[in-house]
Amino acid sequence: MDSSNIVGNTPRKMRRKALRTILKKVVFIILLVFVMIVAVITIYINTHPTFGANPTKDQKELYATFDNYKDGKFVYKDSNEEENVIDKFSVYKTDIGKGNRSPSDKIPISKIDWSLINRKTDNLTWFGHSTFLLTIDEKKLLIDPMFSRFASPVSFAGPKRFSDDWLNAIKELPPIDAVLITHDHYDHLDYQSIKKLKDKVDHFFVPYGVGNHLRHWGIADDQIKELNWWDETTFGGLKFVLTPAKHFSGRGLFNRNSTLWGGWIIIGNETRLCTSGDGSYGPHFEEIGKKYGPFDLTLIEGGQYDKRWPNSHMIPEESVQAHIDLKGRQMMLVHWGAFTLARHAWTEPIERAMTEAEKKAVNLIVPQIGETIFLEESITHPISSWWQE
Repeated sequence: MDSSNIVGNTPRKMRRKALRTILKKVVFIILLVFVMIVAVITIYINTHPTFGANPTKDQKELYATFDNYKDGKFVYKDSNEEENVIDKFSVYKTDIGKGNRSPSDKIPISKIDWSLINRKTDNLTWFGHSTFLLTIDEKKLLIDPMFSRFASPVSFAGPKRFSDDWLNAIKELPPIDAVLITHDHYDHLDYQSIKKLKDKVDHFFVPYGVGNHLRHWGIADDQIKELNWWDETTFGGLKFVLTPAKHFSGRGLFNRNSTLWGGWIIIGNETRLCTSGDGSYGPHFEEIGKKYGPFDLTLIEGGQYDKRWPNSHMIPEESVQAHIDLKGRQMMLVHWGAFTLARHAWTEPIERAMTEAEKKAVNLIVPQIGETIFLEESITHPISSWWQE
């Protein structure tokens, strides 16, 4: 008998049984592959240092005494985050803005002028997104140092920087007196950057829980100072204050809100600066302004927004209002110009912020990435619209 006719001559029940057997094997293989993938991901998360370290039992017991810690997680008092879980993950409720989500080519970057950075006069240099080098009272401070190419837990994939990475620039940085971290997300706390920076930094100031990541990466405990919201500390004649923010934290799949997040106030002899950190608009801005304002410069998040993230990020119009609440003299929009994290055009945040700032008579400054600006009260900084080049 011709073997090609076997299947055709097989009784129907036997054919169905054979198909069920094949289907079961296929399902088993799919499940096996899925289990293996989950196992590999779990092992990677638990062993690769980029994910940092979780709070210990003793630390959690300490956090439980805080007003902003509930049921094993840090919380913002007015947050209705749990009511928006569906919105947060629904792409169908998201508006996609007009324009390119990423630039068609590498964006123009100002060449770093280290002679300007090393001047004694208070100055600030933006490296894109939320990364700044600040000179204040002759102290060098880094805020949220993220110099890598990708804002992700791996070094080869994820949101990609619009320009070349800044990792090589770390070698040229002057000695850093202090690093201030707002929270532990990958676009603000970067493992590769910290590893390259750690021997150049005297001290790290972080929200509670974030210090575990740094210790896991080889930073000595006596170099780390952890703070809660409204905590004040002094360093080299400067005053630092960790301020509330309406955001969230976590670097792994199962440690959401296990560490704190916030913004920073930096007060020197001549300059008072406030950086909001990530977060949505809330009454905390007015409270900060009443307690510590006015500020010479505010660095306000407003560059990655989405209808799914009402409790995580601000739209540019809210950013301008936050600056007003803070009683700022000059405002700079941050959290844009480096990565695509949201579904709007990459230039939309600054353009909307400029329109709103003009309406509200807010002095918005927009230095080019890599440009150093000086913070004397008499200086204003014209907008060059470099993102249109």
